[in-house]
Amino acid sequence: MMETQATERTKEPGRLSRAVTRLWMKPATVVANERLADRFHLITLEGDALRTVTWRPGQKVQIAMGSAFVTRTYTPIEWNASAGRMCILGYAHGDGPGSNWVRTAAPGEVCDVFGPRASLDIGGLSGALVILGDETSIGLAYAATFQDPTRHVTACFEVADDVGARQVMASLDLERVTLITPRLDGGHVAELEASLSDAVAVGSTFVLTGKAATIQVLRQGLRRRSVPTTRLVAKAYWAPGKTGLD
Repeated sequence: MMETQATERTKEPGRLSRAVTRLWMKPATVVANERLADRFHLITLEGDALRTVTWRPGQKVQIAMGSAFVTRTYTPIEWNASAGRMCILGYAHGDGPGSNWVRTAAPGEVCDVFGPRASLDIGGLSGALVILGDETSIGLAYAATFQDPTRHVTACFEVADDVGARQVMASLDLERVTLITPRLDGGHVAELEASLSDAVAVGSTFVLTGKAATIQVLRQGLRRRSVPTTRLVAKAYWAPGKTGLD
């Protein structure tokens, strides 16, 4: 999950914001910001407060954009508690505070982190895993694959920039990923749903993430195929016209 959460106020009580930051947030320092492709950045944060943290793939963190009440949510792809280090894959898809931070966060810059906390818990899912989503879902696929190398994970993402997404896949050594190009009429979603027959037949578990409207279509299609709720989890990361979903 990339820039997907906003809680904003036009007038911010500085004292209250500082108090919330001290009580609930963990200070961290940017140690690296690697541009993997046109809009994708691999950002590494470190800090003593990130040590001894219990993290599960799929959980989220919120990073303050200058105030405890203005945040953006990201899905960590790695968390080394003993080293006090975590990595996020940021996708800068606009000009908002989160996208600007992804593009410009520089080594030595200090930020405040809330979490990790529940979002999607994929650690308890059994059997083969199929992750469906878009650019905002790539980090989740990485976390699922590399935090549990024995898990069989496949993924399919609708991406506008095929070349950039493939560069990210190569950088992260992500395999078993299919990329499709979105169509204005939404026909690609129906084609994607129709292609899931084999995964349904072998009892795969489906993780639906990314765009809310795409999730709705895929969820309905999988339910028509009698996929039980125990093999279907979903989390909308964004929707057109909305700053973010949480």
